[in-house]
Amino acid sequence: MAPPILKLDDIFLSFGGAPLLADAGLQIEPGDKICLVGRNGSGKSTLLKIAAGLVEAQSGEVFRHPSSTVRYLEQAPDFAGFKTVQAYAEAGLGPGDDPYRVTYLLSHLGLTGDEDPKMLSGGESRRAALARVMAPEPDILLLDEPTNHLDLPTIEWLEGELQKTRSALVLISHDRCFLEKVSTATVWLDRGTSRRLDRGFGHFEAWRDQVLEAEELEQHKLGKSIEREEHWLRYGVTARRKRNMRRLGELQTMRSNYRGHKGPQGTVQATVSDAQESGKLVIEADKITKSFGERAIVTPFSIRVHRGDCIGLVGPNGAGKTTLLKMLTGQLSPDSGTVKLGTNLEIATLDQKREDLDPEDTLANYLTDGRGENLLVNGEQRHVTGYMKEFLFQPEQARTPIRNLSGGERARLMLARILSRPTNLLILDEPTNDLDIETLDLLQEIVAGFPGTVILVSHDRDFLDRTVTSTIAPAVPDAPDGRWIEYAGGYSDMLVQRKGALEERKRAEKAAEKPKTQEAPASGSSKVKLSFKQKFALENLPKEMAKAEAEIAKREQVMADPNLFTRDPAAFNRLASEMEKLRASLTDMEEEWLELEMLREELEG
Repeated sequence: MAPPILKLDDIFLSFGGAPLLADAGLQIEPGDKICLVGRNGSGKSTLLKIAAGLVEAQSGEVFRHPSSTVRYLEQAPDFAGFKTVQAYAEAGLGPGDDPYRVTYLLSHLGLTGDEDPKMLSGGESRRAALARVMAPEPDILLLDEPTNHLDLPTIEWLEGELQKTRSALVLISHDRCFLEKVSTATVWLDRGTSRRLDRGFGHFEAWRDQVLEAEELEQHKLGKSIEREEHWLRYGVTARRKRNMRRLGELQTMRSNYRGHKGPQGTVQATVSDAQESGKLVIEADKITKSFGERAIVTPFSIRVHRGDCIGLVGPNGAGKTTLLKMLTGQLSPDSGTVKLGTNLEIATLDQKREDLDPEDTLANYLTDGRGENLLVNGEQRHVTGYMKEFLFQPEQARTPIRNLSGGERARLMLARILSRPTNLLILDEPTNDLDIETLDLLQEIVAGFPGTVILVSHDRDFLDRTVTSTIAPAVPDAPDGRWIEYAGGYSDMLVQRKGALEERKRAEKAAEKPKTQEAPASGSSKVKLSFKQKFALENLPKEMAKAEAEIAKREQVMADPNLFTRDPAAFNRLASEMEKLRASLTDMEEEWLELEMLREELEG
């Protein structure tokens, strides 16, 4: 194993209250691709800044290899003194670095380099900062939410760049797909301490649940031990003759540990306030169009949205997603065509720009609209502090100005306000920005179980796959020309359908180019049949798939033991690795069988 190029040990940091970090650590070796995960406010960004040397821990050991180079993605880049984005990005290069890397990165991130830094939007600032830190190809690259404000094509390009980079990576992100594709190890920051799993994010959630279950069991055992010791203290024969001070001391220690145990942070508990049911037809758009100057944003597009639908809108930045959304919801009139909204609509909107937030307003005032200490949720009067707790805010934060909240806390606050209002049509524009994974899970459950209608714009592929019933995307993803197509299912389903349509078009073009004599087999020629090898595979693959499923079930049964990871982490990791290989093999067999079965049906007419 290579020696670490950066190591943090026993890191402690507090801002006056409970410690933010206590006994936290991070070890980075050459080639590592680590995702740093944890709840909003758990100290992920702070730990990354300590690794970068921007924040000093109050105690603990920080080691950086003297010859290693480190680059940290800033949340708020400082453009002072730079006339162009190109100059800003090139300032991050070292003496031997290739300036062409800056041009290459800026072009793929949608920037020319000639932009005035003072005129950049928040998303463009993030892209410029990405180019600056990636261009030198440093030994260690520390990225805090690198996908925020990036569109899907750019996120997928960034995944490829990070997968092949020689830099060691530490990533903080809420994008599950991004973390699964890029990371090979996971560091979980929880209640101030860190745990490491030498596997990518795809294995994290099952491992985390195992750890929490084992911890809960240990806490239960400790409680039972205290009961037994207290019983001895009251009724034991030895206790009646004289006190056993050692045993009494141990009991006091157990009590202290039991009381001082800090369980995992709670999860957001919320439901959408019920509104009167809308009409069955929610939106009907007929041949709507929109252009700005000579540029077509939407060419004739028609859609019917029914009650209960969940529609996802995807596409590159600037393709016109927000414009199309505004037309569908009646906020913007089309140049031609018509939009009819259904009856009894109660619309609630979550805006990605958080424009609804007054930074000087307090949390309580924002949630109640300045109407005292109570708000009405599902027809029930609720005290604002009690409602805030459901979204992981403390009662003492009720008078806190919104300007003091983090990005994730602001997103949670807006979510709390929206969910308290009666609604039957939810409009969500980039709802996943700044949310931690646990809050994302809650939002996913709310959207999936919402009895009304949802229209959402998102770059989060996993969120789309788990929630939407259909996806609207540009007909030409790389160069949007105003044509939009509705695909059944989520983002992954859309990709499959788009690929199938492309292959079908290629086959049709190829067939059109063939000479007429080749269009049909000569009379008397034998009918095409499956080969012996194909027939054998078609008959035997189901048996092999059944065997693989049985092997997976056996390992799942063993791994269901909540104490397995604590007792034998090597066995847990071995079983998880075997499960991964078996599932990959099962997927390959299923795909092969499906292709052969489709071929058989085609040949048999």
